[in-house]
Amino acid sequence: MQSIEERFSLALHNTARAWRQALDCRLKHLGVGQAAWLTISTVARADPPLSQADLANCLGVEAPTIVSMIDRLVKLGLVRREPSEVDRRIKYILLTEAGRDLFAQVRTEAERFRNELLQDADKDFLQAMSEHLELFHAKADADRLGEPPVTGNKKAS
Repeated sequence: MQSIEERFSLALHNTARAWRQALDCRLKHLGVGQAAWLTISTVARADPPLSQADLANCLGVEAPTIVSMIDRLVKLGLVRREPSEVDRRIKYILLTEAGRDLFAQVRTEAERFRNELLQDADKDFLQAMSEHLELFHAKADADRLGEPPVTGNKKAS
């Protein structure tokens, strides 16, 4: 018999994967796959712009993986690399006009999908679950980075 902790972690993992796969099916008509729209969405939401290394870290992929993804997105005219004014080795990733247009379409479809899935969910429940998941995220990141553990009922900002 599974512990509640194991059941929860499997449900979390499987739900996140199913959510991405279902959204990916809805976005197929845009001509980009999950890796591309996740990359574009991450770049679009970044403030300040992300370096290639930071983008790889946000997406949880290795440097060679992000380089090839950025190369493909550059060829499609969706992103561009901009060198840092301070350190020429650092390249920031920015959306082009076409990339911003694609992100707007992704965001619209993602919002529609999210609203459909969550339409019957209690708002207080969603608030509480969001706070718990953000805390679990902070704890996992701290562990991954070798930082002191996050404790308590820290609310994400």
